[in-house]
Amino acid sequence: MSGFEGLAKLLIIFGVVLALLGGLLLVVGKIPFIGRLPGDIYIQRENFTFYFPLATSLLISILLTLLFSLFSRR
Repeated sequence: MSGFEGLAKLLIIFGVVLALLGGLLLVVGKIPFIGRLPGDIYIQRENFTFYFPLATSLLISILLTLLFSLFSRR
């Protein structure tokens, strides 16, 4: 039975993380500067648009690194 308990805990944790990620995606659209930082690459031509959020990706990566390092300390 302990195998099922471990799987159940893993599924619960996965569900909570998925719900938090969904909530975060709802909130991110309302933050005015996310996706339009000075380092984001945006090229628009006649029939072509290219967008690569480089600065936004770096900012999110730094924030997540700090967040995970704070919560992973024992």
